[in-house]
Formats: sequence, C-alpha cells, structure tokens
Amino acid sequence: MNRSAANAILYVLMSSCAFAQTQYHGTLRHHRVAVEDQPPEIAEAENAIQKNDFAAAESLLKKALAGDPKNYQAWFDLGFVQNKLGRTDESIHAYRQSVAAKPDVFESNLNLGLMLARGNSPEAEQFLRAATVLKPTDHVEEGQARAWLSLAHLLEAHKPDEALEAYQKAAALTPKDPEPHLAAGLLQERRKNFPAAEAEYKQVLTLDPPSTEAVIGLTNIYMKSGRVAEAEPLLRQLAVQRPNDAGLHLQLGRVLASQGKKDDAIAELQAALKLSPGDSEAQRDLADLLFQAGKLPEAEKAYRDLLVSHPNDAELHQSLGEALLKQKKFPEAQEEFLTTIKLKPDLGAAYGSLAVAADENKNYPLAIKALDERAKYLPEMPVGYFMRATAYDHLRDFKQASQYYHRFLEVANGKYPDQEWQARHRLIAIEPKKR
Repeated sequence: MNRSAANAILYVLMSSCAFAQTQYHGTLRHHRVAVEDQPPEIAEAENAIQKNDFAAAESLLKKALAGDPKNYQAWFDLGFVQNKLGRTDESIHAYRQSVAAKPDVFESNLNLGLMLARGNSPEAEQFLRAATVLKPTDHVEEGQARAWLSLAHLLEAHKPDEALEAYQKAAALTPKDPEPHLAAGLLQERRKNFPAAEAEYKQVLTLDPPSTEAVIGLTNIYMKSGRVAEAEPLLRQLAVQRPNDAGLHLQLGRVLASQGKKDDAIAELQAALKLSPGDSEAQRDLADLLFQAGKLPEAEKAYRDLLVSHPNDAELHQSLGEALLKQKKFPEAQEEFLTTIKLKPDLGAAYGSLAVAADENKNYPLAIKALDERAKYLPEMPVGYFMRATAYDHLRDFKQASQYYHRFLEVANGKYPDQEWQARHRLIAIEPKKR
C-alpha cells in the first residue's frame, strides 16, 4: 500500500489507551477496628453507610466529632462519606484530620494519598509512600499491593524508574494479578524499552489469556519492531474478540497488505468500512489495495467516490489517473493528470504519467512538455529520452528526434532491447545518409 503498514501503528497506539484501569483506584470503604468506648453515633453512621444513606451518616459522624474532635475513626468515615457525596475538598480535610489523629493507619494514609493524587497534589506521594509501609486491617497482601500500584501510577510521569520498582513490588505481593504487569508494560512501551514491555505483556497473557489490552500492547511492540508477521495472529485474535471494532479490521487489513496477502487484506478493509463507512483513510487504503491487486474498475470507483468529498486532493486525482491509464482510458487519464499538476505543480511523477497518456492520445507536444517539466523535479530516465524521440519523430522534427534517440542509446545499456532496436532502425531512416 502507498502508506506503509507502520502507519497502522497509529490505530494500535490509540487502542492501547483502552486499557481500562483507573489511574487511581477508588478509596477504601472504611476499615473496621474494634475500638472500645466509641461514640454510638459511629456505629449508627456505619450502618447508614452500609445502606448508602450518606447524608444520614454524615450528620451522625459530625455529631460524634462534636463530642470527640480527635476521633480518627469518625474522621476516616466522614472522609469516605464526603467523597461519596462528591465533596472532594471536604473529604481531603477529613482524611487529613484522621491521619493527624492517628498517623499509623494504612487506610487513612492510602485514601488521603488517592484523593490528593486525583488533584495532582505533590503531597500525594508522601501519604501513598506511608501506606506502603503500613499494615492493612485485612487482606494484607492485596492492600499493600494496591498501595504500591497507586504510588507507581503517581510516579510514572516524573520518576519512571521508581514507578517500575513499585510495579514490581505490587506484582510480588499479588503474583496472580495481571494489572501490575500490564501497567509496567505500558510504561516500558512509552519509554521505548520494547523487550521489557514485551516480557510484561506476555506475563499478563500467562495470567489472563483473554486480555485484550495485553494483545494490543504486544501488537504495538511487533509493529514498532518490524515484526509484522508476529502481529497478524494477535490481530486476528483481537478481531474475533471484538468483531464490531472497525479499527481492528483496518489494522489487520494493513498488516495483511504489508505481507502481500491482498485478497485477505481487501476483505478486512471492506469489513472495516461496513462498520465505519465514513473513514476516508480506510477508503483510500482500500482503493490503493484494489489498484495493486489489479482490480482496476473497483479501484477506479473507489477513487471517484473519494474525490466526491476530497475534490482538491492532488494525490487522489493522480491515483485515479493511474487506474484509468492501466485500463487504457487515455483521454480520461490525461484529464486527471492535468488536474493533478494544476493542484500540485511540483508533483514530478504526475508529469511522467501525463506524458504517457498524452503520447497514447497522440498529443505529442503535450507529451514533450510534460517530460520537460518532469525533468525539473526528478532525474531523467532512458525511457524519457525514448518518448521524446518518438514524439519528435511523429511530429517529423527529425533533428530533435535523432538527438534523443542517440541520448537514449547512450544510456540504455541493453536494458530496453525492443526500444533500442527501434531507435537504431529509426536513426537509419531519418538521419542523412553518409557519402
């Protein structure tokens, strides 16, 4: 295809963003610690929380705090409730008060760090780091892994090496969880450490074989590393998992095309366009592929359809001209090439094609002019000299024809036997006989 398969990376890169992790997980519900002599309002508030009656819980917790302003449990629960009610600043304040009252509680530090991280506060790191060295009330390994994961997400932008270490710690704590490996793979990919990213994605697939995100990540790695053949089976797997994803069919089509599997590629591009009819890039890829596969009438129609919405696209006019030229529709081809150079006067290749069409139309002056213009942008070729020679020959300008036949023979070097034979015989016919 005119656009290389590498361009298809754009789709896969964008698809990687579909990684459905939230950068900072939701705050913890609230931990239950047996604490003697707690105000009765706290137990009542927790029952209200269980019923999602956050307004009632907030009122009860504020009443408890009025009698005991240093009650870390009440502040913790209040932070949770106010977060649920969408009052972020008040929630952060409550969690700060909980940590201040009892600094060694894992859940308080984690939730405060998460809330601060959402707002990109530089303080978030302090509390997330504190959480990594504290012990959760229950589910210890999972809780600590969550703290390391949250810290890693926070560190990615400005401390990527430390972020990777944090992902490793999370993975060690929860060896059956694919998330730390997936996140580390994405980070390594962004850092262009493709071998490390590939290893992480493969680990994800060991733990979670249906992982779409890991397949997308590996596809990225293979495409960027020029390992297109390895990308194909992964894309086929994805296309089965997500049959209505137009972008995946487009990507697979481009990969197949880059391997010369034109018929399969055409089918995938057509599938993509059924799902996304307005995708002009897919339409253009399909038109180019139809042309390359020799399906010229179909290619001509595809280019004409594209030109309806892109009438001033010089390359499209040129492509349509080439399809017409291949079908020997020389007058139509000539018009398309003339439009091409009108829109883009420096498109050297179009002048060469125009010369061919004009020559077939017996418009020899236009053919000569087109070849002269082409020479301003591209190196001369032997066939260019031969075309000029035959054009001047048809115009009965034998002096010019003779000069160009000689130039052609000087550079042909046996690569054009038929034309060389013709040039020699025409020179015998048109040059003055030596006495």
